[in-house]
Amino acid sequence: MHFKQSKWLWAAALLVYAFLYLPLVIVVVYSFNDSKLNAEWVGFTFKWYEVLFNDHQMLIAARNSLLIALVSSLCATTLGTLAGLAMHKYKLRLLPLLVLTPIAIPEILMGVSLLIFFVMLNMTLGLLSVTLAHIAFCIGFVAIVVRSRLQGMDEALVEAARDLGATPLQAFRLVTMPLIMPGIVAGALMAFTLSIDDFVITFFTAGAGASTLPLQIYSMIRIAVTPEVNAISTLLMLLTLLLIVVASKLAPHALRAE
Repeated sequence: MHFKQSKWLWAAALLVYAFLYLPLVIVVVYSFNDSKLNAEWVGFTFKWYEVLFNDHQMLIAARNSLLIALVSSLCATTLGTLAGLAMHKYKLRLLPLLVLTPIAIPEILMGVSLLIFFVMLNMTLGLLSVTLAHIAFCIGFVAIVVRSRLQGMDEALVEAARDLGATPLQAFRLVTMPLIMPGIVAGALMAFTLSIDDFVITFFTAGAGASTLPLQIYSMIRIAVTPEVNAISTLLMLLTLLLIVVASKLAPHALRAE
């Protein structure tokens, strides 16, 4: 009986994983398809990667995405680290609500709210508005990772540093910061990944003059899903997976439920 239950459980798990990952495998495989259509496999080629790296609009979109992701991840990491420290130290009920609400509400609501906010400020929508929007929703993710790291830290180490004459700033710089650094780096990588992949919030806050990779891909697939779209999707997938692997190695327990 136990063997039968295990067999059905494994079968169900395989079906779920196939449903999740088979479409991704198809995208990767068809990025090497020597055909303009994705209807059938014709032959193996690297031509679409060549076309991709000669596509001026795609290169501009990639540059914009990388710039936005770098700036927003740096700012969100700084602010998110401070927020995580505050949530760990002060235990205020309102503080986690303020920090984590942007990641709990639906993305479309976040995008519309930020759009209305920028319009009220009479701000021209563009790369700046997208960067500010990405900082806003990435702060909470960094704060979660940093707070998780702080909860696993031995507070006696900080108290020992203070007993030996270290000031609060010295204790933080020499004891707390090195201990939570893997969490900070993991939070930064997560913020970068979320920023470079985001579509919904970017769609509402980008305006007409700014283009990012997700927006450029969306504009291309409205006509047809070409192998060039498969190629850029494959590269974006590899970058995202690489960052996730690095983040998981640096802070393997940071995203576990508390």
